[in-house]
Amino acid sequence: MKNTALIRSIPYWLLLVLSLASLGLGAWITTDQIGVMTTTLLDGTATGVEVYAGQAWVVFGGALVAGGIIGLFLALALAAAKALIPRATAPVIEAIDWTAADADDDASPNADELAAADDSATAPAQDAERPADSDSVAAR
Repeated sequence: MKNTALIRSIPYWLLLVLSLASLGLGAWITTDQIGVMTTTLLDGTATGVEVYAGQAWVVFGGALVAGGIIGLFLALALAAAKALIPRATAPVIEAIDWTAADADDDASPNADELAAADDSATAPAQDAERPADSDSVAAR
């Protein structure tokens, strides 16, 4: 299981958004149905469908509201629990001693020493390019 930040967690955002949607939809259904029932009962034009079916819709809307509230509390609890878990500390890296690098640059060989080293390195390659003596071939 990856230890990601809660802000970047897709399941957390799904829980939060769907809880808010459930809460909003349930509140809308409940208030709408209670409004219809109240209006028709006060007018005296209420039918059995509006009264009895309206009660079922209010119960359904109340369940959605309850589910949304529980989801919001769970999201809040997850955020609080995540805040209590200590973060992993980054490893401490030693600081670079830049003065030591400057001292190495001062101790570098001069150009004459480098030229002498280059000449000695190319000398064996020049020997390999010369044609072999016939005596050395016969001795083999």
